[in-house]
Amino acid sequence: MEIGAQLFTVNAFCKDLDGFAESLKKIADIGYKNVQVSGTCDYEPQWLKEQLDKNGLKCVLTHTKPDFLKADAKLVAENHNVFECDYVGLGWFGVKKEAKEDDYNHFLEIYRPIAKTLADNGKYFMYHNHAHEFMKIGGKTILEKMSEDIPASDMGFTVDTFWVQVGGGDPAAYIEKFAGRVPCIHLKDYAFEGDKKMAVVGEGNINFDRVFEKAESAGTKYMLVEQDDCNGEDPFDCLRRSYEYLKSCGF
Repeated sequence: MEIGAQLFTVNAFCKDLDGFAESLKKIADIGYKNVQVSGTCDYEPQWLKEQLDKNGLKCVLTHTKPDFLKADAKLVAENHNVFECDYVGLGWFGVKKEAKEDDYNHFLEIYRPIAKTLADNGKYFMYHNHAHEFMKIGGKTILEKMSEDIPASDMGFTVDTFWVQVGGGDPAAYIEKFAGRVPCIHLKDYAFEGDKKMAVVGEGNINFDRVFEKAESAGTKYMLVEQDDCNGEDPFDCLRRSYEYLKSCGF
């Protein structure tokens, strides 16, 4: 398995192309070789390829805007070909407690055909969980229902260790549950200081040794560090500390 950085961690620095380019350089300087592009300003696929090549980086996954996916999933796949990225991610789909069944059915209506189109064009659709997917419909979590209602050939899961924990699940167990469809996962630590807190990987309470073990056996290729909230610290420093922890673990 390889490690990488999720650019949403530094999204505040990627609001224009100059900041985006500088952020890629800083991440490469830390030592990362892989990135997920998410939460940045808009960019042309060729521009991204040039910046990645310049910094010795590979984009292994994106979070792509829903409007782009809905408008032309085939074009999204073609654009990903330009910067040689196999995995097309959806970062968020909201499900409200009071309308969870309707919202879930709406998700299937929209994204089942999108996932199939991406698969038909050589890409793999990746759904990124938060905590609300741990609400239950008919005795099963929404995340489990997604795995049953969209085939593994068309959709995988970017299991987010922090949000699984917040949702009351076991991150390692969910990685194991979705074996074969978790080529990318998010490493995000959970600390507790009177409330839930996102933490640098290795500085919180998640049992990452078990996460790594289950990810390896589940076929995970890329483990991407993400920290949406750095609690007032420099996000690049947080990425550096996570990198050093993961290197100390042998990655």
